[in-house]
Amino acid sequence: MDISLVEPGTVGPCPVAPDALQGIVRQQTNPARWNGAGWDAFVAALRAAGVDVLESAATRGIFATDAGGTAYGMPHGVVVARNAAQVAALLKAAQAHRVPVTARGGGLTTEGESVAYGGVLLDMTGMSRVLTIDREALTVRTEAGIYWHALAEELRREGLDYLSAPLNMSSSVGGTLGVGGIDVNSARLGCSADQALALQVVTPTGEIVECSDQINPELFQRVILGYGQFGVITEATLKIRPYTPLSMHYYYYSTLREAIEDLQLLDCNDASDYSGILTIMDCAVNLLVAFDSAEREAAFKANWERRLRGHGEFGFALCMLGHYALRPWRLGEALYLLRRKRAVFPEFRRPEFHRDGRMEDRSVVFSRAVWKHWGSRNMVIPDLATTADKFVAAVERGNAVCRKHFRHYTLYCVGIRLRADHAPHYEMSCIPPDAEGWAYGCEFEPMIEGEVYSRDHFQSFKNAIYDIGVDMGASYYRFGGMMKGYIRRVFGDALVDKHLAMKRKADPAMILNRDVIF
Repeated sequence: MDISLVEPGTVGPCPVAPDALQGIVRQQTNPARWNGAGWDAFVAALRAAGVDVLESAATRGIFATDAGGTAYGMPHGVVVARNAAQVAALLKAAQAHRVPVTARGGGLTTEGESVAYGGVLLDMTGMSRVLTIDREALTVRTEAGIYWHALAEELRREGLDYLSAPLNMSSSVGGTLGVGGIDVNSARLGCSADQALALQVVTPTGEIVECSDQINPELFQRVILGYGQFGVITEATLKIRPYTPLSMHYYYYSTLREAIEDLQLLDCNDASDYSGILTIMDCAVNLLVAFDSAEREAAFKANWERRLRGHGEFGFALCMLGHYALRPWRLGEALYLLRRKRAVFPEFRRPEFHRDGRMEDRSVVFSRAVWKHWGSRNMVIPDLATTADKFVAAVERGNAVCRKHFRHYTLYCVGIRLRADHAPHYEMSCIPPDAEGWAYGCEFEPMIEGEVYSRDHFQSFKNAIYDIGVDMGASYYRFGGMMKGYIRRVFGDALVDKHLAMKRKADPAMILNRDVIF
């Protein structure tokens, strides 16, 4: 049957015919596959420079998608970087032969930003050594392809610790610095990118440059939170601190609004070392509060704990019992919450990582729980980042979108303390331009649990979250890839065109992470 004969608005014989997708906004935001012109000459130039290019289908297939699992593409070849000189040689050859280069660390992007649509995939995980640790200055110099959990292990052997890292510790250091990196202590210490004192960067034209706030500050400001547009981070000098175990407390709420207001109360009064909100739907809202020292914990208990409106675990259980006793038709939801609690809570209290009531290794505990209970073949986590005064409304609106699209979902809310000179570092980033003091972010994540959803359903869900951000003048922790269409709507033509002009100057052939942002 000729599909063209089907009347508009009716379901045709093909289940993927255009009329089967009515009401779903579909935009071509990922780039078309690069046509391969000049590839052989490019590979020959690299091999002459001593850079190995892996071209087998099996190797290339490893990188076909990212953690989001909704964007797919295949590079023509893969280069596993071993040092900055190799990255420089690759980028020089790529400029000369106009071959697109996609840089990738942990591959934890969710919108296809680290997926290559042809060209070369630059795998940074071959650069994963800790170079020097300075105990007196409390700094570490590390290669940027290292995962945070590996860096944490090296530091822990010296009685030291990182300051702020992403919650999923299988992120790479370089990739994190390019997008921000949010931790449960970011409300006190800032995002991961704020801990970078200096970087070694290979520019899109292949120069190896050291940069910081004092040396080549313009490059430093563009690479930090720059989404990989202005250079490849190959080494980083980061602030560190003496290692301390932490003491964790949980407070349970029945409303998001009260939990967020209490979170902000703690943050603006520097009342805790760690703070964040983790929910199961909008039914079980958990404010976690933690401390590095007994002195800080005692001050919190004396001055702030009584002001929190959350319950302890037993009090919350009684509240939930009363709530569902009056709503027997929602018994299935109550049973789900109970099963989820029994599955998740032991991960945060594993005895091998706790001693005397204190968590000895938060990097293991949090990363294990995140990947085991929130990871899947689709990491669907659209987010909103707002000023403090807009945050409650943004979360409540996003929560309503989650409830419409999925049976079960979770929210993760956290504050980000801003550096005093934040304007040049955070321009066109996840930090809203009107934020002062703190910004706040929330990730909205469906709990898929073996259910099957179409990519269009996921995209419809994400679009609805992103539309809230446009409407409220917010920003996003991750943008680019499949949400490229939102960038001008969020930041405006003037700011985007300013950065596009800088990109064209820095990257004449526009080959580094092409079409992710610009």
